[in-house]
This record gives sequence, C-alpha cells and structure tokens, in this order.
Amino acid sequence: MRALVISGGGSKGAFAGGVAQYLIEQHQYQYDLLLGTSTGSLLIPHLALGKVNKIYDIYTSVDEHKIFNVNPFVVKVRNGVEIVTINHMNVLRQFFKKKRTFGESKQLRRYIRESFTKEEFAALKSSQCNIVVTVTNISRNEVEYKCIRDFEYEEFCDWIWISCNYVPFMSLVERNGSLYGDGGFSNLVPIREAIQRGATEIDVVVLEMETNRTPKVIGKNPFSLMVDLFGTLLDQVEKHDITIGKLAAKNKNVKLNLYYTPTSLTTNALIFNKEKMKQWWHEGYEYAQNKSELMSENK
Repeated sequence: MRALVISGGGSKGAFAGGVAQYLIEQHQYQYDLLLGTSTGSLLIPHLALGKVNKIYDIYTSVDEHKIFNVNPFVVKVRNGVEIVTINHMNVLRQFFKKKRTFGESKQLRRYIRESFTKEEFAALKSSQCNIVVTVTNISRNEVEYKCIRDFEYEEFCDWIWISCNYVPFMSLVERNGSLYGDGGFSNLVPIREAIQRGATEIDVVVLEMETNRTPKVIGKNPFSLMVDLFGTLLDQVEKHDITIGKLAAKNKNVKLNLYYTPTSLTTNALIFNKEKMKQWWHEGYEYAQNKSELMSENK
C-alpha cells in the first residue's frame, strides 16, 4: 500500500504541491493513503482527487485576507526584503475582547469550504483512497488523527481547518469539550501513523531542509521572537517524528522516500506571498524530478 505524507509548513506547502504534482503526473503514483499535517491537510484532498491544477491555483492565489479575519501580522518591505512586525491594533483588540489568541483564521475556514465542495467530499469518501488529517488536542496534550470516513462534510472541513490553526497566531477551536490547534504541535510528519495504517511504501514531503547550518536571525521584538521560538520547537518535533518514523519503517520493512526542501524557503511560513509560492511550487516539481533521476541512476 502506497502512502503520501505531507508535513506542516504554512505557505511552504506550495513546494509540497510541486513535489506531489511530479509524483502523480510523471510517475503515475496512485495513493491508497494520504496523511497531512497543517498545510499538508489542505493539499491532500485535492491531490487524492487528482485535481493538481486546482490546488495549484488555490496555493498561488491565496493571501492573508483569505486566511485571517484578524491578522496579527504586518508585512513591510525594506530594501527589497520582507520584514514581519506585529499588528498592534489587531492584537490590542484581541486583548480587549479577552481572546486567547493574537489573531483569528475564520476566513480560512470559509475558504476551505469554498474550494473543497460537498461533491468532492462525497467522491473521496466513497473511493478506496483514505484521507487522514492530524490535529492536536491541546486540552489533553495529545495527537489525534481524523479520517474522512468517520465524518460528514462540515465536520471534516472543520478538522482540516483546525489542523492548520497555528495557535496563538490563529484560532483556538473547542470541540467535544477539548481545545484544538495545529497538528504540527504533536506530530508534524506523521510517518509512523501511515505505517500503522498499513503503508508499505511512503513518499514523505518534509517542508524543511534536511540539514540547516545557517544561523537564524532572531526577532528584535517579543512578538517576532515568539514566532522564532515556536519555529525552533517545531523543528525539534519534526526531527523527532522523522527519527521515530525511520525506526518504525526499518522495523516493518517499509520503504521511505524523503523529499526535503533544498533551501530554506522562508523564516515566517504564515506570510503568503503569491509570487514566491508560485516559485516554490515549480522548485518542488524540479526537485522531485532531479531526485527521481538520481535515484534511477543509482539503481
């Protein structure tokens, strides 16, 4: 059973889309199981349907207005470089309203339902392909996996949305007495879950470099510092998930094909730059093509 696993990574999901496009269109891979965390959960329903062009259009046209109804960030361009700062007015409004998060992402919830229709949901649910998204139950401090076969349309769209909610910059959501947020907080690269669900070969897209020796530029205010610290924590979660996944794969004799980003794409994956995302998509396609050619030569 072949599986596709796509990690979290916000706007960097465009790179994963390019990798998946190459694997689906050029290798003609048909996946029995697709698992996604955060941005990966947005990609996998459309990839499972084979609607690569549609998800490309979605990823290369999205911006902050389609994600946030309360945006905690302001993006300024200085000397051709994007600088991310705090949106003081929006954050203060959240404090005055006694909200738990700096921003809210209800626009993303709406956008998911606009781009993933009831007809597409029904087609996937009745197919042999299994779609699973990762969420974090913050109240219980544990990971949960939400399978399309267990839910109706509205519920599953909400789980996709919840999987993407990078708390405390996006919405914190209550369901069944528990508070939920981004799946990346508990399982950023769900390789082991794919193995436990029966996968024998897995294509894994990791939206970070395999080795990054370039020192980070640390934020100069508490808000940007918090973003950097969250990024550092998620890097450690990612490394842990991959290590555990490799051990599980070795134990079960599962073949892993890992696709990392060849460069550091961005320092803030919550900023959605259309032109850069188009570039990342094409880079992902070319990277998968080059890697495939190298693998063929080494056989």
